[in-house]
Amino acid sequence: MRPRRVTPDFREKIWGSTRLHPWFPDSDRNIGEVWFDAGLTLLVKFIFTTQKLSVQVHPGDDYARTHHGSRGKTEMWYILAAEPGAKIAAGFHQPITASQLRASAESGEIESLLEWVEAKPGDTFFIPAGTVHAIGAGLALCEIQQNSDVTYRLYDYGRPRELHLDRAAAVSNLGPHQALCPADAPVACGHFIARRMTNPAKFEARGPGFLVVIGGAGEIDSNPTKEGEVWALDPGFSSFEITGKVTLLHASAP
Repeated sequence: MRPRRVTPDFREKIWGSTRLHPWFPDSDRNIGEVWFDAGLTLLVKFIFTTQKLSVQVHPGDDYARTHHGSRGKTEMWYILAAEPGAKIAAGFHQPITASQLRASAESGEIESLLEWVEAKPGDTFFIPAGTVHAIGAGLALCEIQQNSDVTYRLYDYGRPRELHLDRAAAVSNLGPHQALCPADAPVACGHFIARRMTNPAKFEARGPGFLVVIGGAGEIDSNPTKEGEVWALDPGFSSFEITGKVTLLHASAP
């Protein structure tokens, strides 16, 4: 099985950015997400923010299957670039009750109850299903996630978009969450394993997944590649060379 290049899908968002360089050409539209969907159990996104995203939560597999016929959504973020002071939020300062969750979402207080952490290039954050979270302004990141688009918004800064308080309350964990991962450590959970690699040579894959080029340029299996490109690895065994000076994220099913 040979790696195959995945075509990007650019999606405009109200909180997105026109500045996508160096991963993609700059745009005349506010691009918030660039999807790479290869029909696998995982999905890759690049996310660009100039405003805060909504405070939101994703369901786990059981709830998503019952209510949407879908997978749940556990994800991780690798920070590519960050303006000074840019932050992400994950979990709460201290445990809250379900009634506090709803009341704070309706009032906007939920933003101050969340644990906000400054994000720096190279940081990795793990966001399992059920973790209330938000992405701040001034960030470019790569997201590895289950291939699902089920999102429940709790608070959206007054934007005229639907909130999903009942379903969010049903799936939200109401305590703290340690989202920041140890530097250079793989992220491993029941849905994926992801690790950063710099200048690998011989590469072997024994299952489906992705190679995400987050920096540099080179060749993958004798095909030219550069930052911003994503290669799908289909089920089966793959062995090939990677040359040049490239930094990659390899994400695969466990």
